[in-house]
Amino acid sequence: MAVSNGSTLMIESIGQDIDPILDPLLSKQFVKKGKSFTVKLGSEDVEISNSFKLYLQTKLINPHYKPETAAQCTITNFIVTESGLED
Repeated sequence: MAVSNGSTLMIESIGQDIDPILDPLLSKQFVKKGKSFTVKLGSEDVEISNSFKLYLQTKLINPHYKPETAAQCTITNFIVTESGLED
């Protein structure tokens, strides 16, 4: 519903492997149908809103994802240490 409504979807505590059902969203496999775009999620085509945002969050300290996944995402590390702030 978040994809078609234009909401923000945050998936928390993902592991080292990301569910393959998210691949079409991550790789932006969008198909133009009329004036809108759709994406195939599972077995159905879902209309995608321009304002849709997807955030993936992990608790892993140093996650290593496949190169394709790392290239499709912006990875931000929010772990801040005192010595890191001093640097």
